[in-house]
Amino acid sequence: MIVKTEQNSKDVCPECGSKNVILDNDSGEKICGGCGLVMADNMLNDGPEWRAFSQDERESRSRVGMPLSFSVHDKGLSTMIGQVGKDAFGRTIPSKTMFQMLRLKKWHIRSSYQSSVDRNLSHAMTELSRLCDKLHIPKQVKERAAVIYRKALEKGLVRGRSISAIAAASLYAACRATGTPRTLRELAKVSTIDKKDLARCYRLLLRELTIQMPIPKAQYRVPKIAAKVNIGERTQQTAVNILEQAEKKRTTAGKDPMGLAAAALYIACVMNEEKRTQKMIADAAGVTEVTIRNRYKGLKEALKLDI
Repeated sequence: MIVKTEQNSKDVCPECGSKNVILDNDSGEKICGGCGLVMADNMLNDGPEWRAFSQDERESRSRVGMPLSFSVHDKGLSTMIGQVGKDAFGRTIPSKTMFQMLRLKKWHIRSSYQSSVDRNLSHAMTELSRLCDKLHIPKQVKERAAVIYRKALEKGLVRGRSISAIAAASLYAACRATGTPRTLRELAKVSTIDKKDLARCYRLLLRELTIQMPIPKAQYRVPKIAAKVNIGERTQQTAVNILEQAEKKRTTAGKDPMGLAAAALYIACVMNEEKRTQKMIADAAGVTEVTIRNRYKGLKEALKLDI
């Protein structure tokens, strides 16, 4: 198949200076359309080896693999031997062949984890996937957490520390960097690591990898709390507006975003006459009723709310 390149292509004939370059995939040659000079030969054809005469055939015969993923220990580049028992036509294979394939599968798995780095990454990515499934973390956040863990592994931060702790801390750092509302308490609840150790590993990652974290905003916590106590959209928007006004007056600095969001939601419920108690909102936010009352007083005095 002969393909004619565009006139603004970077390929220029060294003999006549023409940009009229022709690619002949059948012979593997790059030919100048002006003077006939063979500019390159033995070129590889990266196109499909089949023929397709319609769009349906082209789509049905397309063959692609999974994209590169940092959340897989080998980035998805290795091959895997699947379930053994039947051949490509669905027929049952003999017992001797089946045992041979099982032995091949076993040694294939063993050879994939020869180095300590591969074994470390395999364990860490498995733990990372488990945490993401428990906390319903989006895929892009999971990929970012995997990148942070790989950087920590390259710097030697995992040596002498728990793999699960560094993996959980990487996930928390990714959540903070992307604005995903997940707290240390929630992460420690589904992980096997104590909250104190998790915070220590998180601070280590920030210090050694020089990661700059954005300031957490209380507005992002409002929908999460509201969903647990079934608060309407109108009340949620009122709470967000209260928090934005408080942020402009710089009264939210140094305070827990979850406590501020819970207090703003309670104020919005009172203003919109939605009956929700402080205990209900406190349980949904994971804070105490005292925290809500203190933040409630602070927001009321700063914004001069008439409640």
